[in-house]
Amino acid sequence: LPYDLLESEDAYLVVFDAPGVEPTDVQVRFVDGEVQVRADRFRAFHEGFETRFPGRGLALSGRARLPPDAVVDAEDADATLTENGTLEVRIPKDADTTDVPLSEAEDETAASDDDADS
Repeated sequence: LPYDLLESEDAYLVVFDAPGVEPTDVQVRFVDGEVQVRADRFRAFHEGFETRFPGRGLALSGRARLPPDAVVDAEDADATLTENGTLEVRIPKDADTTDVPLSEAEDETAASDDDADS
């Protein structure tokens, strides 16, 4: 499945195109930094017609890898299937992590090393 990966200050949003899928037929998992989606869809019956070539896939799947530095709270993630067949998976960032710029972290390490030398 094609997807877009978006990021805000507090979450990642993965948007998949999943036309013809019903909410009960979608499975979403988060495994090792990756959103995994599987969706089953069914062919509509068209009276008076017989299927000659079943070219559209019935089982759709997709994977979206989050950035390697992403720290998320997968337990609070949620997925929504819109009426037009767009699956939106929102994964909140872990609120317990704090970003410390590398230059500040290096300064603190250097100060600790200076204290140890005294």
